Amino acid sequence: MIIERSMEEHWLSNTYLVADEPGGHAVMVDAGGPVDPLLQVLDRGQLELTHVLLTHHHHDHVAELDRVLERHPGTPVLIHGLERERVRGATGTMEPHAKIDSGTLEIEPLHTPGHTAGMLSLLVNGSDVFTGDTLFKGSVGGVHAPGHTTYADLRSSIMDTLLKLPPQTRIHPGHTDPTTVADELEHNRFVRIWRGLEPEGSEPCMALGEPATLILLGDDYDGGYKAWVRWPDGSDDIVPGSQVQRLSR
Repeated sequence: MIIERSMEEHWLSNTYLVADEPGGHAVMVDAGGPVDPLLQVLDRGQLELTHVLLTHHHHDHVAELDRVLERHPGTPVLIHGLERERVRGATGTMEPHAKIDSGTLEIEPLHTPGHTAGMLSLLVNGSDVFTGDTLFKGSVGGVHAPGHTTYADLRSSIMDTLLKLPPQTRIHPGHTDPTTVADELEHNRFVRIWRGLEPEGSEPCMALGEPATLILLGDDYDGGYKAWVRWPDGSDDIVPGSQVQRLSR
């Protein structure tokens, strides 16, 4: 299997090209750009682009879809049915666990809601999973972007779906660097607390302008922070670290 990645320098969002072999078949995962380097790989490798597979509808993951279709008109563009109407250029839908074939690639969509309702992670040949904005190296997705669902959904998507995959499974996130299931189980601080390996925090704070308890201020993929907070009613939330004011300092 061949995997090429292109990362947009401002959003730090990844677009991937996944192929079975030189001269074979390929899919593109997301299309946030820059896509030209991946289009060049397609040409050089004499690869047939069979699908564009979108993890979710946010602009930083679809911004250069038109560019892909200019070069490869008629390529099926698939996304979860909940999000199809949000992406101009989407031509069809993917259903969770309904496998997609591209040459010898076998792609299984996994429904991993939280960051968006129709977020899909894509498991390729059982060895590599493309997690969109659900799980990052050392961090997790937020649940305040357009079309989001809940903290409970995000946690379940990570703990009950993605991190139930074999430990050696390679994770290719929607932003920045790759990782593995084993590494996230061991080193991701959100996951470590969920696993009971580290205690929850109890520091009072202001989050999104409201009083809350800071359970964890964790590193995020962009060099900033992401915060897990608990509201006075006992519900949990994941919010941008920039929106948290620590009261004990």
